[in-house]
Amino acid sequence: MTSVQALTAVLAALTLIGVAVGRYPALKMNRATIALVGATLLIALGALTLEQAYRAVDWNTILLLFGMMVLNVNLRMAGFFQEVTAKVVVWARTPRRLLALIIGVSGVFSAVFLNDTIVLVFTPLVLDLTASLKRNPLPYLVGLVTAANIGSVATITGNPQNMLVGLSSGIGFVRFTLALAPIALIGLVIAWAVLVVVYRREFRAENLDPIAAMPIEGDVRLLRKSLLATILMVVVLVAGMPVPLAAALAAALLLVTRRTEPERVFQEIDWGLLVFFCGLFVVTGAIEVSGIGEALFSALRPYANGGALPLTGISLVLSNLVSNVPAVMLFRPVVPTLTDPQTAWLTLAMATTLAGNLTLLGSVANLIVAEIARKRGVHLSFVEYLKAGTTIAVLTLAIGVVWLSR
Repeated sequence: MTSVQALTAVLAALTLIGVAVGRYPALKMNRATIALVGATLLIALGALTLEQAYRAVDWNTILLLFGMMVLNVNLRMAGFFQEVTAKVVVWARTPRRLLALIIGVSGVFSAVFLNDTIVLVFTPLVLDLTASLKRNPLPYLVGLVTAANIGSVATITGNPQNMLVGLSSGIGFVRFTLALAPIALIGLVIAWAVLVVVYRREFRAENLDPIAAMPIEGDVRLLRKSLLATILMVVVLVAGMPVPLAAALAAALLLVTRRTEPERVFQEIDWGLLVFFCGLFVVTGAIEVSGIGEALFSALRPYANGGALPLTGISLVLSNLVSNVPAVMLFRPVVPTLTDPQTAWLTLAMATTLAGNLTLLGSVANLIVAEIARKRGVHLSFVEYLKAGTTIAVLTLAIGVVWLSR
C-alpha cells in the first residue's frame, strides 16, 4: 500500500466513523460537514482529482432527493399531515387500534415519501396525541419510527439508500415495489404485534378517552395541488418514467405558483442532506479510485455471493458500523460483479434499511424521533428502544431473507 493509499484509508475511515457517530467531540460538526470536510481533504491529498470528484457524485440521486423534498415541504405547508393525524384521532377507539393506525400511516407514507421526513413531521403530532389521551408515548414513538423504516423498504422513493440502489441497479419502480412491498407489509404487522406483547399494560383491552378534534392549519388550494403532484408522480413512475425525472416533474409543478413564495419552500429544504450525499459520493469515490474498495471487498465477495442470508449479515454489520447510506455506497462497485446482481441489489436495500431498527443509533430516523421527544420532555433511551426495536429488526430481516431466497 502506498503512502497516498494509506492516508486515503485513514481519512475515509475517520469520515465514515464521524458520519456513523454523527459528530466529533469538541467540534460542532454534523454528518453533512463531516462528509464535506472529508471529501475536500481527500481531493487535496490527491486521492482523486476534482474531475473525478465531480464524476463520483450521482446527480440522479441528488435530483431525486431535491424533488421529494419540494413535494414534502408543500404537503407539510398545506396541512396534509395534520389532516391525517386528525383522522387518526377520529378512528382510534382503543390503544391497539391507535398503535395500528400510527404504524399503518407511518409505513404507507414512508413508502411514498422519505422516511426521515415522515418521522420529522409526525413525531410532534404523536406526542401531542398521546399527551391528550394520557397514554405512555414511548411504544407509539417506537411504533412510528420502526414502521417508517419498515415501510420505506417498499419503494425506491422510501429512503435514501433505496434511491441509491434503485438508480444504481436500473431496477424499475414497479419491479422494485413488487419485490420488496410484501416484506414491508408483513414487517408492519410484526412491529404492531411485538409492541403489543412488549407493552402489555399499555395495550390491554380498553377504550380511549374521547378528546377534542385536533386543530388544523393549512391551505386547501395548496393541498389539492400537492396531492395532484403526488398522484402525477406515482402515475408516471408506474408508466416507466425515470425516478429522478418523475420527482423533478412533481417539484416543477409545485414551483409554478401565484400564491406560495419560492423562498418559503427553499428555506424548508434540507440542504444539509444534499451536501451530505455529495460529500459521501466523493469519499466513496476516493475509496474506489484508490483501489482500497476492491481490496476490501475481494475478501467479502465470496460471502456476498452466497445468497440473501450472508449478504444480509454483511449489510447488517456494515450498516451499524458506518450507517446504511455509506454501506450502500461502498457496495455499489461490487454488486454488479456478483452472480445474481438483481437479487443482491434488492437484498442490499432490504437489509440496510431494516438494519436501522436494530438499535436507537441504527438510523437517522431513530435519532430524529429521540431528539424531538427529548426536547418535549420524553426520554426514549437506548435501552428502552431495545425492548421492542431489536426484536422487530431481527424478525423483519428474517422475513426479508426468506422472501428473497425463494
